[in-house]
Amino acid sequence: MDLLNPTPFDWDDGDLALGLARTYRWGGHSVWPLPLSVAQHSITVMLLRRNASPTGLDPRSELRELLHDAEEGLLGFDCISVLKPFLGEGFRALSARLEEAVFRRYALPAWTVEDKKAHKRADRIAAASEAVHVVGWTPEEVRRTLKIPFKPRAVDPLVARYGCTAWEPWPPQQAAQRFLAELERLVTQIRRGTGYTTPPGLVPPTPSNPTSV
Repeated sequence: MDLLNPTPFDWDDGDLALGLARTYRWGGHSVWPLPLSVAQHSITVMLLRRNASPTGLDPRSELRELLHDAEEGLLGFDCISVLKPFLGEGFRALSARLEEAVFRRYALPAWTVEDKKAHKRADRIAAASEAVHVVGWTPEEVRRTLKIPFKPRAVDPLVARYGCTAWEPWPPQQAAQRFLAELERLVTQIRRGTGYTTPPGLVPPTPSNPTSV
């Protein structure tokens, strides 16, 4: 992949899943034995957003939630929020180009104002919850330092889906497998139900073995 001139043809789904599973949030800090991957965070946000919707989400909107940080997996870098203002316009432009390539590859619709607001709420709730349960911040520090107005959740939405320990970061291989399974599930639903079209030249994903997930 040429990061300065990315195209939708430069990675496959397994590359993306592994990149997100090996890219860590919170600068890699964790009170658990392992740091929290962007792959695991992405599934958390997807489930929070789905659970908050009175009618659920259609597969394409759900896929957009799952892929909201996909460019970080291609970069292998999740910048902590306090550093972002210092990285300047060049980094923002690079991230935007990668995000555009992701949206083109998976035929995702642009965010509407309403959808973006709902997404940001789910993303910030996930961040507040991770700060407390994964990194060890207090709820007061989340409000005062991180400026997140939402309360951290006590219930981890991943538990009901995977039977895992609440808020415990997954090993990278497990995070990659679970992310890839969610990605393939949604792409298949879209293709069957709403005429999802793979961009020209791309090879449709091959379903992985879910028994290892």
